[in-house]
Amino acid sequence: MMTIKDYAQDVDKTVEEIEALCDKIGIDYQDENTDLDETSIILLDNEVQEMEQNGDLEVVDEETEERRLEEEVEDKAEELAYGTKIDLDDTTSFTKVKPKQVKKNDNNKKDFLKERKKIYKHREKLQSNEVSQDESVVLYKEAMTVTDLAGELGVAPIELVKKLMGLGIMASVNQSLDYDTAEVITSEYDKTLKKEETQDISNFENYEIEDNEEDLVTRPPVVTIMGHVDHGKTTLLDAIRNTDVVAGEAGGITQAIGAYSVKCNNKLITFIDTPGHAAFTEMRARGASITDIVIIIVAADDGIMPQTVEAIDHAKAAGVPIIVAINKIDKPDANVDRIMTGLVENGLTPEEWGGDVIVNKISAKTGVGINELLENILLVAEMQEYKANPNRYATGAVIESKKDNKVGTTATLLIQNGTLRLGDPIVIGNYYGKVRTLKDDRGNNIVEAKPSTPVEVTGISEVPSAGDKFMAFESEKQAKDIAHERELRSKEADTNFSGMTLEDLFGRIKEGEKEINIIIKADVNGSLEAVKNALTKIDVEGVHVNVIRGGVGAITESDVVLASASHAIIIGFNVRASIATQDTAKQYGIELKYYDIIYKAVEDMEKAMKGMLDPEFEEKVTGSAEIRQIFKFSKVGLIAGCHVLSGTIKNNSKARILRDDVIVYNGAVNTLQHEKDQVKEVKKDMDCGMTLENCQDYKEGDIIEVYELVEVKRK
Repeated sequence: MMTIKDYAQDVDKTVEEIEALCDKIGIDYQDENTDLDETSIILLDNEVQEMEQNGDLEVVDEETEERRLEEEVEDKAEELAYGTKIDLDDTTSFTKVKPKQVKKNDNNKKDFLKERKKIYKHREKLQSNEVSQDESVVLYKEAMTVTDLAGELGVAPIELVKKLMGLGIMASVNQSLDYDTAEVITSEYDKTLKKEETQDISNFENYEIEDNEEDLVTRPPVVTIMGHVDHGKTTLLDAIRNTDVVAGEAGGITQAIGAYSVKCNNKLITFIDTPGHAAFTEMRARGASITDIVIIIVAADDGIMPQTVEAIDHAKAAGVPIIVAINKIDKPDANVDRIMTGLVENGLTPEEWGGDVIVNKISAKTGVGINELLENILLVAEMQEYKANPNRYATGAVIESKKDNKVGTTATLLIQNGTLRLGDPIVIGNYYGKVRTLKDDRGNNIVEAKPSTPVEVTGISEVPSAGDKFMAFESEKQAKDIAHERELRSKEADTNFSGMTLEDLFGRIKEGEKEINIIIKADVNGSLEAVKNALTKIDVEGVHVNVIRGGVGAITESDVVLASASHAIIIGFNVRASIATQDTAKQYGIELKYYDIIYKAVEDMEKAMKGMLDPEFEEKVTGSAEIRQIFKFSKVGLIAGCHVLSGTIKNNSKARILRDDVIVYNGAVNTLQHEKDQVKEVKKDMDCGMTLENCQDYKEGDIIEVYELVEVKRK
C-alpha cells in the first residue's frame, strides 16, 4: 500500500498528474494522502508507461477525455488484434490473435481494462530477490545493545534489563550483549537468534539467491556452438532455426537478435550465437556463466584444428557438458574415424568408444542428423535437471548491446532466473533503466519473459557490455540507488576482471582452495609434456595443480582471457607473449611466468603453494631489433644486420632471439657496430651490426630482444 503522493514520487510525476490518471481510469480518492490498493497501482503503472511514451498528460474536460478514451480503446483493441497474446501459463509460447476474435461493443473500455488487468495481475506475486527474513528469526549484529535486541523482539528495553538481572547480569539499556547471552534471552521469547550474514544485493554478480524447491520449475537449456572457422557453425545455426518454422510464416524464421529459441518434441532449446570461444570465455570472465551445454563442431573433411582444440579447452574450463557435432559427413573425403581419434587425443572420448561424450554425425547443409542432435541436447538437459524460479524478479546477463538512433540503447538479455516484465526497473552493469519495450527473438512485442528466454529491451541509460549481469527490482528508487552505488564502487576499483598471480596462491589455499589452475605454453610437444608432468606431480598439503590448457606456440590473448575466467596462471616455457598479449594480460591482471628450466618452474610453484616466495628478479626489456640482413665474414662468421625497433641496444646486455615469438637463443650481446665504428649502444630507428655470444643461427625477420634483471620485492 502507498499513498497517491508516495506513488507520484516513486514514478517521478506530479501529484496532479497522478490524480488526473485516477480520474481517467475511475479510481476513487479524497486527496494526495489517499491509499492506493494493489489493483489501482497496477492500472496506474500501465497508464504512466503510456503517458511517458506518448508525451505529458493533459488534464481536459470530461467530454473530451471520454472521447479520447474511446479512441484509445479502439486503437488498443486493434493493437491487440494484430499483435501477440501471451499465454500466462507458458510465456515462451506465442499465438497470433486474429482481428475477428476481438469484439467491439459499447463495453470496449471495460473489456480492455479487464484484459489489461489480467495481463498485469501477476505483478504483485513476484518474489523480491532480497533475502526475506523469517519472523521467528532475530539477527544478531556486532555490538548489539540491550535496546537493539528489545527492538527486534518488540519489547521494552527495561523488560530485558530485568531478565538479565535474573541471570545475574547487571546491564544498562545501552550495554552491548555477546552472542551467547543474547541467544538465551531470545529463546525465552520462542525465537531463534542467528548471526547476521551480510549480503549486498548491489553486488548481484556474487549475490546468492536461495529458492524454495517448490518454486523451481524446469527451464530450457542454453546452448553455445563453438569450433574452428569454416567448420559450419553458421550453417548449423541456420539449419537448427529452419527446423522450427512457424506455420504461416513465409520465408521461415527471421532472427532478430543474437539468440533464439527452437522447439523440439514440444520442448524449448535456447541457442546463443557468440562470435567464438574467446567471446564465450570473456563473458565468463565478467561473471556471466550463461551456457549450460557447449556443442563443438568439427568438419569431417578437415579434422581437429587449432581453434577446435582451443574451443575444447575453453568448454572444459567452463565445466559444462560437451556434445560433439561432426559436420559435413556428406562430403566424399569425410573421415569420421580420424575425428574420433583426434577427440580422444584432446580428452574427449566418444560414447561409442567407451567414453561419456555424445557425438553426432550431421550435415548442416542437407539437414541429416539435426533432429538427433536436438534430441541429444534435450537428453543432456533432462539429466542435468536445469531449473529456475519464474516467480521472482528477473536476473540474467547481457548477450549483446548497441546504440540505436531511433530508440536509444537496445540490449539483448538472457533471463537466467525469474520473470522480466514490461515496465520493470532494471540495473545492468552500472546503469539504471526501465523496460520500455520487450521483444522476443523474432521481434514480437511481449509483456514478460521467463527463464532461459532471450529478449531485446530498450530503456537503458547507457550501452552495457556483453557479459554484464542484470537484476530487476520492485521500485525505481531501489534500482536507481543500487546503480549509483555500483557506479561509485567501480570508480574505486575495476571489478570486471579478476587476475591471478603466484602471490595469490597462498591466500587461496588458506581459504580452502584445493586446486590451482595453470595454462602451459611451450616451444615443442616434448617440453610441454615434460613441464605438464612435473607440475601435476606437485602436492602441497593436499593442493594439486590442474592444467586447464597446454599448447605449443606463443602465449596468445585467448590464453589470457581463459586464464582470467578460470583464475589461472600462465607459464611460458621457451616461448613469449607478443606485446599486444602482454598488454591484455596487464589489463586482466594475469601474471605471465617464463621459464627455460623445468625444475625452476616446479620450485617456484611449490614455494608459492607454501607461501614461501622469495624476492624475485623481473625481466625488464630495454630494447628490441629486427634482423633485416645477414652478413658473412671469414674471421668473425655471421653478423646480423639489424634495425632497432624500440628502446636501446647496449653491448654486453642479456639477449634472446625470438622466432615467431618462440625463443631460439638466450645469451648476451657480444659486439655492436654502427656504420664502421664499434659502439657501446644504438638507439631506436638506428641500423647496426650485431653478434651474439656463441650464436650463428640468425634468420631474416628474427627479433633480438635485450633485457636486464631487476629485483622486485614481494608485497
